Amino acid sequence: MERRYSGVPPAGVRGYASVLEKVQQFVIYLYEHIREKNISEIRSMYSHTFFRLSDMYFKDTAWPPVEDIAEFVDKDQVFCLLYQELYYRHVYARLFPKVHDRKQSWLTYCQLFDIMLRGKVTMQLPNEWLWDMLDEFMYQFQAYHQFRGKISQHTPEDKQVLLDFETSKEKVWNILDVFNFLQAMVDQSHIIPELQRDGGAKLLESDGFQPNGSNVLRVLGYFSLIGLLRVHSLIGDYAGALKALGPLKVHEPRGLFARKIPGAFITLYYYAGFSYLMMRRYADAAQCFNNALLYIPAAKEFRQDRTQLTQIERKEEQMYQLLAITVALCPWVQKHHVDERVTERLMEHLREKVQAMRRGNMAVFDELFSAGCPRFITTQAPDYNKSGDTNQEAYHNQLRLFMEEVRQHQGVTDLPQYLKLYSSISLEKLAGMVDITESALRMQLMCMKNKNFERQWVSGGADCLAGQFTSTSDVDFFIDVDEATGKEFLMIAESQAERSHVQTLVRHIARFQDITMDLQRIPPVATTRLGT
Repeated sequence: MERRYSGVPPAGVRGYASVLEKVQQFVIYLYEHIREKNISEIRSMYSHTFFRLSDMYFKDTAWPPVEDIAEFVDKDQVFCLLYQELYYRHVYARLFPKVHDRKQSWLTYCQLFDIMLRGKVTMQLPNEWLWDMLDEFMYQFQAYHQFRGKISQHTPEDKQVLLDFETSKEKVWNILDVFNFLQAMVDQSHIIPELQRDGGAKLLESDGFQPNGSNVLRVLGYFSLIGLLRVHSLIGDYAGALKALGPLKVHEPRGLFARKIPGAFITLYYYAGFSYLMMRRYADAAQCFNNALLYIPAAKEFRQDRTQLTQIERKEEQMYQLLAITVALCPWVQKHHVDERVTERLMEHLREKVQAMRRGNMAVFDELFSAGCPRFITTQAPDYNKSGDTNQEAYHNQLRLFMEEVRQHQGVTDLPQYLKLYSSISLEKLAGMVDITESALRMQLMCMKNKNFERQWVSGGADCLAGQFTSTSDVDFFIDVDEATGKEFLMIAESQAERSHVQTLVRHIARFQDITMDLQRIPPVATTRLGT
């Protein structure tokens, strides 16, 4: 029997019946393609048809509720949950979600993920959809915690509802529940043992699909590693963020499955790079930003959706801002870990700001950090009886910690330029050149030693936190005493040799291979909200 909409159209909506006819056709065809595991058609309907219908009929309104379409798809529970996930994603993207919407979206994810974790899932979905689903889950979690902290904007009714959420047995968007879902998908998918066995080679080769089976839990488990990285970063747990990636080798990007999905790849390197930056591992941070910034031009070339292009460009801008901070704090990384193309673009747009930061301009550090950092969250519920907003508290705490680190660099960045001019120099003479006392110079030299000695990841490391302590300065020195005069002298030597021609050739060969692989594997069009 033919299935058609039989509900009552909302009053005042012209042509609603004809709109529902289009929606009916969409959900029926999508439902049938999912049952038939027709990935190419599912991808086309998800990546194109859904967003085309949204632009045509639902620019400033929600899609029909799931109750209106359930009969068209035999009231299939899983499909109805997938439709609801798209429904609330559209609400977040095009409208302003109300408190009720935030709760219902949370419950939708709970039910959908419970089925995927506890049931025997046989369906297949495009990897782009699975990433967007998990990315949206993390975005809505972040948005909820930002939203509830804006106390001055809430009505008394909303405050009471939010308070009920916090005191009820099943809390809404609770961070422990979010962590539990992400960790459960990692565990149930057995993705970590698989990555430990072959580094993800089979996952990459099979495009995430099991032989004659579903790709859903396997791919969600992989993306959940990136989700754990992101959530840990949002609460300022940077060591936990990098630890959560497990055997995922971010320093070897060509073998990563995430490379197939631009949103996943960019999110991975943005949060990994930021975590390294906050842990004072500037070489690793620069390497992460460099990998993403080399990847983004090709990703933008094949994006057709203007919204997604805007999101990618915004994330690209943020990473250049964070890279500018990195090279200002540790100039050594610009020569050793940043590609010439990235350096050229960085200096084209941010040269003056980099120079200002190297001169010790604290306001520029503040400006670029504020523009480039994620939107941090506070996991503790606010006091709704007070009028002060709390949504920026976490950001101010992280800014304060970062600026304290910057202040410790003051006066140190100029010293290497003087040291490169001499093989030895007395402390008295150098103190006069930089116009400070000998005791203050001695303290700055000790600080310079400390700041130029950091942990760096090495090939074969167990995880992203692994590494060896190495120098990130082109000069090394020690203090000696002239026995005849009793004066203290700095003995200076270059500690880092210039790259050989072989290293340069190898780097260009690797770059050529990256370009060739990108041309052979044009990523499909998908719409993704990148984390901020």
